Amino acid sequence: MRKIQMVDLKGQYEGIKKEVNDSIAEILDSSAFINGPQVHAFQKELEDYLGVKHVIPCANGTDALQICMMGLGLQPGDEVITADFTFAATVEVIALLNLTPVLVDVEPDTFNIDVAAVERAITRKTKAIVPVHLFGQCANMDAIMDLADKHNLYVIEDNAQAIGADYTSKDGRKQKAGTIGHVASTSFFPSKNLGCYGDGGAIFTNDDDLAHTIRGMVNHGMYKRYYHDVVGVNSRLDSIQAAVLRTKLPHLDSYNKRRREAARKYSKAFAGQPNIVVPKTVNGCEGICDTCDCHVFHQYTLKILNGKRDALVQHLNDNGVPCGVYYPVPLHQQKAYRDERYKETDFPVTNQLIHEVMSLPMHTELDDEQIGYITNLVIRFVNS
Repeated sequence: MRKIQMVDLKGQYEGIKKEVNDSIAEILDSSAFINGPQVHAFQKELEDYLGVKHVIPCANGTDALQICMMGLGLQPGDEVITADFTFAATVEVIALLNLTPVLVDVEPDTFNIDVAAVERAITRKTKAIVPVHLFGQCANMDAIMDLADKHNLYVIEDNAQAIGADYTSKDGRKQKAGTIGHVASTSFFPSKNLGCYGDGGAIFTNDDDLAHTIRGMVNHGMYKRYYHDVVGVNSRLDSIQAAVLRTKLPHLDSYNKRRREAARKYSKAFAGQPNIVVPKTVNGCEGICDTCDCHVFHQYTLKILNGKRDALVQHLNDNGVPCGVYYPVPLHQQKAYRDERYKETDFPVTNQLIHEVMSLPMHTELDDEQIGYITNLVIRFVNS
C-alpha cells in the first residue's frame, strides 16, 4: 500500500507535471513575473468557470478577506458577524481593521453558521455577515441573504474551502459558492481543492463599482502607476502561481468528483456505526451522488460520539494514518479574541464539536486500499 497522506500534492502533480512545468518555464523565459499574461488569463478563465462578473486575484486568502472589508468601506467599530467554529483568518482580519467581531454558533450537522444565531446577534452597529462555507459546502445562503436584505447588511462569503461547490437556492437556481453574496474571498493555499504551489487568493463580485475599488486596493491603491486614488495594500497573485492555477482549473470538477467518490466510500464503510456520524449535506443527498456538486469535501469530517476521539487520532497516527482536528479550540476561547461579551452558553454546538470532530485524509489520489485500511482502523478502534 502506498503511504497515506493527509493531502497528496505530489501525487496530484505527477498527473499534470508536463503542463505545469511547461507553463512555469514560459514565465521564466518571458520574465513577466508580476501581473503578467498568465494572471490575466487565469482571472478570465475563473470568471467564466464561476459565472461571476469579476475575479480579482491577490496574494492570499487572508488578504482577500481583508480587502473585501476594505472595499465595502467598513469603519472601526462596525460589527461583523461570523462563525465561532472556523479558522482564525476569518476573525483576524476583522480585528486588524478595528472592526468588532461578533462570533455566533454553528449548526450541529453541517458545521456551517447558524442563521438563527446570526439573527439574534444583529444590532444597530451590525454592517456585515461573513458566512464560512466550511469543509466544502455552502452555508444557508437563502436565509442569510434574506436577513441581509431585511437589515441592510453586506454579505461576504468566505469561500476558502468550497470552490467549485454548487448552491441550489429556494427558487431552483444553481450558483457557484462565492457568487451569491455581495463579495467573496477564496484561498489558493496548496492544500485547497484548487491550490497553487505557494500562497494565492482571489476576490469575487458581481458589483462593478466594488470591483473597480478593489482592483485599485490590491495594487497600492493605484489605477495608474504612481497615482494613488484609494488606500491600498500590496497583494498580487504572482504569474507562476497563476500558471499553476490555470493548469489545475480545467481539472477542478474532476478533482472534486474524485473527492466525492472517496467520501462515498468512507460513508458507506461507516454506515450503521452508532458512534460515528458521517458528514451531512444541505440537500440531504450526503454529497456523494454523481450529479450533485453541493459538497466538494475539502475535508471529510466525522463526529466520534463515544469520547474516544483523541485516542482515535493517536491510534491512527501510530498506524500511519494522518488525520486532523479542525478545530480544537473555538475562536471565542482563543487568547487573541476573548471578549467579555461572550458566554459559554452562547456556543453549545461549537463547544461540543471541538470534542467530537476529526477529519480523515481527503484528496484526489486516495485509492480503495487506503480507504479500506483507514476505515477498518477507525471502526475497530471505536468499537473496542
